[in-house]
Amino acid sequence: MRVLRRLLTARNFQVCRMATAQGTFPTVKDQHFDYFLVLDFEATCDNTQKIIPQEIIEFPVLKLNPKTLQVESVFHQYVQPRAHKELTPFCIELTGIVQDMVDGQPHIEETLEKFHEWMKTELLDKDASFTFVTCGDWDLKTMLPSQCRHFNIPVRPYFKSWINIKKSFADVTGEFPKGMMPMLHKLQIPHRGRHHSGIDDCRNIAAILKGLLEKGYVFKNTGFST
Repeated sequence: MRVLRRLLTARNFQVCRMATAQGTFPTVKDQHFDYFLVLDFEATCDNTQKIIPQEIIEFPVLKLNPKTLQVESVFHQYVQPRAHKELTPFCIELTGIVQDMVDGQPHIEETLEKFHEWMKTELLDKDASFTFVTCGDWDLKTMLPSQCRHFNIPVRPYFKSWINIKKSFADVTGEFPKGMMPMLHKLQIPHRGRHHSGIDDCRNIAAILKGLLEKGYVFKNTGFST
């Protein structure tokens, strides 16, 4: 009996290993979207006064396939602020973005056009379904709409719905997290890179997304704007 049990255990392990090698994940359920777009803006900021308008200075997005749990494409652009061209010492210390990284870069209008071209190539022309994934509602409910409103830039419809991964995490664990770091800790996922680097935060949010997918969670949009 013990021999049979060992054989069955070995057989199950072999099947599991083969499934992983083939890119399938039995615990991951079918999702409502073909792709998840993990997004995390960094913006101008200060610790002594409120900056108006606040402007995006880093615009990163990861395109993640829920069937393979792989990031298939990356959009990453530093953005030159227009109203407050000089980054504050606090902003530099928080984000790791120095002045040379934004000087000479596209302004937000050109960045949004570049992103739309990426979207057409990666998703829109392929008629693939997708939604954004953010850590909180600030990026797409507050930051992008307020900056676009200030500079009279239209917001494309695809920015108007998203998943706040904090709410998804709460659905799975019963605990609403304060931020990204507690979610990583709860899921026993090591933090990668620099906190408040937009591209590094995207990678860590993607790791949380994968962790929840592997627990069998089916994601749905949680945030909407008009």
